[in-house]
Amino acid sequence: MATFKMPTKIFYGPDSLDELSHLNMKKVLIICDPFMAESHKVDVITDILQQQNCSYKVFSEVVPDPTVEVVTKAISMAADLAPDAMIALGGGSAIDTAKAVRHIYQMAEKSKVCLVCVPTTSGTGSEVTSFAVISDHVHSAKYALVDDAMIPDIALLDAQFTMSVPQKVTADTGMDVLAHTLEAYVSTDASMFSDACAEKAMKVIWNDLTIVYRNGQDAKRRESVHNASCLAGMAFSEASLGICHSLAHALGGTFRIPHGRAITLLLPHVIAFNAGLDLANGAAGLIKYEAAARLLGVQAGTTQATVHSLIANIKRRADQLNMPKTVTDAGINETEFIAAIPEMAEKAMHDRCTKTNPRVPTQEDLENLYKRLCKGGI
Repeated sequence: MATFKMPTKIFYGPDSLDELSHLNMKKVLIICDPFMAESHKVDVITDILQQQNCSYKVFSEVVPDPTVEVVTKAISMAADLAPDAMIALGGGSAIDTAKAVRHIYQMAEKSKVCLVCVPTTSGTGSEVTSFAVISDHVHSAKYALVDDAMIPDIALLDAQFTMSVPQKVTADTGMDVLAHTLEAYVSTDASMFSDACAEKAMKVIWNDLTIVYRNGQDAKRRESVHNASCLAGMAFSEASLGICHSLAHALGGTFRIPHGRAITLLLPHVIAFNAGLDLANGAAGLIKYEAAARLLGVQAGTTQATVHSLIANIKRRADQLNMPKTVTDAGINETEFIAAIPEMAEKAMHDRCTKTNPRVPTQEDLENLYKRLCKGGI
């Protein structure tokens, strides 16, 4: 017997924040990054809470790639407030921080806290997943935490927050969505239900991402991409991901480049590996990647040729989004990168996402994938 669960209640569209006034919250901890506080975007949330005579505190120390230290600070504030709800406002970093904080606080206090997520970028899908990625800078590592207890209760998808997102962030997060759809689609835990979410999100992001990148004020497509990010999250929350994310977690933890950029560097090489384009008869992911390619309107004479064409089209889109092609393009010293490959590959081998990759890799395989990120390969 298999299952597909969707415990998060999703409200979407321009009036979705109105739901906050119906939640009967008494004490709320708002978790966001400094920009949300300094720009007063958080006021959209606090104004609603004030109208409801709800007491609140704002924790605005979230950093990119949230750390153990930041999570600990937020837990301390939660302990002082004793909230019955937490609201995460921001991108994946804010939402992942809130998920970890809520989870640890609930275990410590043995109390139920409602978690409401308001994503302000269209990329992680974290507002509906059981995943949270927390960084440990002491050990130059990123840990993918996975627990159904971390799944948020409510997601409010209001694309107004994404209208001013910079082009680079739109590109980074959008390519992450594409990777989420493809990795969930070829995962060993994929199902008819996760495929339905992945396929719809894949088509939307394929058609609309470059348009939104060029014109960030296109409200209709901003909303479409925002919803696609959530759909992709629904897909991989159930099907999980693969080595593109495992490798990106280790790469980002070591060199601290934006997650979406690490994903974009790796995705073409991972698809080629998972499809077995280096093997005479292909590998486990080949047929599923062909299906994805055809879904996106990409096809050639043979199955292998179709997947080659899919990879070429992904590279072309990355070029249109001005994404880096090599680690040096991403600002990483190549000598330092090469020296770090064995340790990064070892970390990726033990990442939770590796378990559901369609082709079982060795550490040598992962090391070779990293090597392809150097100019000309090594």
